[in-house]
Amino acid sequence: MMADKHTRYGWWLEEAGVPDARPPLDGDVDADVVVVGGGYTGMWTAWFISELEPNARIALVEADRCGMGPSGRNGGFANSMWPSLGSLRDRFGAAAALEIARASEAEVDGIGAWCQEQGVDAWYRRGGYLQVSTAAAHDGTVRSGSEACAQLDAREACSVQSSPQVRERCASPAFRGGAFYPAAATVQPARLAIGLRACLIERGVLVFERSRARRLRSGGGGVEIETEGGRVHARGAILAAGGRLAAHPPLRRRLTVTSSHMVITEPVPDVLEAIGWTGGECITDSRATVQYFRTTPDGRIAFGWGGGRVVPGARVNGRAEVDARVAAEVERRLLRVFPALRGRRVEHAWGGPIDVSPTHLPVVGSLAGDRVHYAFGYTGNGVAPSRLAGRVLASMALGRRDEHTGLALIEPPQVRVPPEPFRFAGGTIIRAALLRCERLEEEGRRPDPLTRFVAGVPERIGIHIGR
Repeated sequence: MMADKHTRYGWWLEEAGVPDARPPLDGDVDADVVVVGGGYTGMWTAWFISELEPNARIALVEADRCGMGPSGRNGGFANSMWPSLGSLRDRFGAAAALEIARASEAEVDGIGAWCQEQGVDAWYRRGGYLQVSTAAAHDGTVRSGSEACAQLDAREACSVQSSPQVRERCASPAFRGGAFYPAAATVQPARLAIGLRACLIERGVLVFERSRARRLRSGGGGVEIETEGGRVHARGAILAAGGRLAAHPPLRRRLTVTSSHMVITEPVPDVLEAIGWTGGECITDSRATVQYFRTTPDGRIAFGWGGGRVVPGARVNGRAEVDARVAAEVERRLLRVFPALRGRRVEHAWGGPIDVSPTHLPVVGSLAGDRVHYAFGYTGNGVAPSRLAGRVLASMALGRRDEHTGLALIEPPQVRVPPEPFRFAGGTIIRAALLRCERLEEEGRRPDPLTRFVAGVPERIGIHIGR
């Protein structure tokens, strides 16, 4: 069982149909705000700036084409941050945690409302999110999310699911118990990104594609972004370049880049009917190197694995996108979770980089005297949180203070990752230990002490793994 096609961009973008590129930046341009990065974060920021200040002159520079990075090839899970409530509470306190979780839930619904208002068919379906356990050692991870919701009097945000209840939603032999979060949806991620791009262009945002930002200067009351073809002079800048921010010196030790890979099957509506997976739920297991899966309107299963290789520095072009060994492993895992797919075709495999914050929570902040603002660290969960970050960044860029700029995600206490080459070397060793731990746990065996010790190193130095 090998994928018919393996590319760096993937099935979503192929299905959506990528529009022709906009002209690159050529010469000097003046703007009120310049946005670096044409993924969800950058485009939502530009959208909300145009909502708050319709006359603002906005320039957006993108190294490739808008939506061609992680925003157009992720799993399409538009999840709230309720599953991270325990981590949010431990880091920011109960009140701030609830505020963030509720704000993120509003963005899940906001995406659906926006698609309807703007006529963007992004396959939005609010089917909820199901987190399952696939090993006894992972049962506690599932319970922790529901317990945090109960402790903070937010029981409506999560319900515990027994093994029979889980299998009523999706009868995989790999599943044990679980937890269900209703505030979640699925989208066709490339359709959402391309639709957002079209709406920005229609609004008059200056979109320059194939225009990689090479230099940022700040001073004299403004900022300048330089590309190979020109410069944008603006009052403020937004850095929304995902994993590439790991190359920017002030942020270099604030994030790590790893990779996630996906496959998608041919239409298999008969299999979905047989296992009862007809409610549109997006599903993950509870391992640190998470497996995630969802369905499509024509009855396909899209299956991903967040256990790809660690990326050295910010070098995201390479095995982060096309890694035959990892793609083969994803197919093996697909059949383990859904053995009824044996003999059915896998049509496409692809991968992409993930910017990972050491707290496993998004980070929003400012540089250069409050004129340059940034967001990163969605850790593979950015479809809805990036819209929330876009709201925050828009207000920050315009110098506004509102309910969004008061969220605790902004300028959180810093947690730093080791410098290169220690980050890459250490991350590679820890990844191997995590994979061995998870394999042994799913076999019902206890990992050896050395493996447990190495896998636990990140937590001991303040770096959070998993939710």
